[in-house]
Order: sequence, then C-alpha cells, then structure tokens
Amino acid sequence: MNARGGFPYTVFPRIPGRDFAGTVVAGPRSGEEVFGTSGYTHAFTTNGFHAEYCVVSEDAVALKPKNVTFAQAACLGVPLTTASLALQRAAVEPSDCVSVIGASGSVGSYVVQLAQSMGCRVLRAARQSPTDVCIAEDEEFSALTSLTQGRGVDVVIDTVGMPALMKAAAEKLAHGGRMAVISARYGAELAIHLKDFYRNEKSLVGCNTLSHSAPKLAKELAAMSQALEKGDITPEDEKVWTKFSLGQAAEAYRKSEEGSGKYVLVMEEHCKV
Repeated sequence: MNARGGFPYTVFPRIPGRDFAGTVVAGPRSGEEVFGTSGYTHAFTTNGFHAEYCVVSEDAVALKPKNVTFAQAACLGVPLTTASLALQRAAVEPSDCVSVIGASGSVGSYVVQLAQSMGCRVLRAARQSPTDVCIAEDEEFSALTSLTQGRGVDVVIDTVGMPALMKAAAEKLAHGGRMAVISARYGAELAIHLKDFYRNEKSLVGCNTLSHSAPKLAKELAAMSQALEKGDITPEDEKVWTKFSLGQAAEAYRKSEEGSGKYVLVMEEHCKV
C-alpha cells in the first residue's frame, strides 16, 4: 500500500520496506542478530529496509530469538506488534473471552496466540478452519450467543475491516465489552446501534502501528522474544513465504498486487526461489 502511495505522509522518492531482520555490522551492538519494524519513519520519511544495509538507532532493534530464522523474523514486525497493541488498546485481561475476526490471518493468528498465552478464552472467527465461528456461513455471529451462553464476549479484535462483520460482532459484546479495529480495508463507515452501545457501556478503539516510533515497537518485540523462544508464540513456517532476492523486489511487488501468496525479500546468498 505504501509503495503505491497509499499513505499521504510518505515522502518520495523512497525505498520501501517496513520489517527487517539481520546482523548489526557497525556500532555498539555489532555482531548481534536483530529484528524490528519501521514505526512511522522508515519507508515513510526515511528509507526503508528493502536494501542490503540500513541505518537505525540502537534502541530501534530487538534481539532475534535464536529459534527463529532471519526470514521468519523479517515477517514478524508489523503483524506481531499490531496484534500486541490491539490487545493493549482493548485492555484485555486474562479472565476475558476474546473473539478474533480474521483469526487465520497474519495479524489475527498472533492475536489468538497472545490472548491464549495470557489465559484468555479465545473464540476464532474466520472463513476457514480452525474456527469457532465460520464467517462464510454465519455473518451475524450467532454462534457467539450459544458459545457464551447468551452472555456475549468481553472483547472483539477485528483484523478484517469489513463494516457488516464489525456491526454484527459489536452486537455480541457483553456489558462493558470492547472492540479494537486495525483496518478499514472493506469500507470506511460503520453503523452501530448507539442505544445498545451506551446502555451497555461498550467501547470502540482503533489501533495503528504507524502512530508509534520504531524504538517503541522494538520494545514490544523485545518483550515477546522470550515467548517466541519458549514456543508460546509460533511464527509462520518459513515455507509459507516465497523468497525473492533483492534484485527481484519489483516482481515480488507485482505478484503481491495480484492478491495471492506471501513474499519475503532475502539477500542473494539466502535466496532459494
């Protein structure tokens, strides 16, 4: 989206690339294997990470978990920090019942894992298994009523951005329920039942990693590194991503525009296309 000029604050010409993983080659942390993400600077107002070398501040990187490959780590930044911040914005507690819309997606799958690691009961909503609510067959989220014995869920994390689904899920929130939204991909306007919202003290919050700095997001990643090493959070299998060399970046972007597949840019010696 940024490469297409989808963000008004991007200054062009600009090297894109928000997430990264690599080895520090100069500075006080030389030799460390690290990973990170852009925040609101890299790829927007300064060059991003689709390059062989990048300059970042010392506090904008986190140590790469030893059991995570460079390719896996390079795909963690935005989805993992978005998932973590969404749960924080929704003030999720271990006792909460959390429904995740788009639970099988990149962000949604990390929301599921993080919420489960907190001790929450998680109800997954997706168009494909594994799921507790099959969106393709139940766009009104009727299953949430029976799954919660009519009480409703404490939290909904929406990672899809489809207003009709958000409206239906909001109606399944329990008293004091919270909904966090990370996307408006399928529409920019949401109609909700205001009387239901205020009488049941429900709340709606947005979550945007571009509101945060690279050092702030590096702290988020560092806080989750131990959970990654322990296996409490499992990154996507490297085989899910098709690897392209840096010289093939334009082709990777073209394929991404076609709307299918996942792609990661790696340095030549690591690239197996």
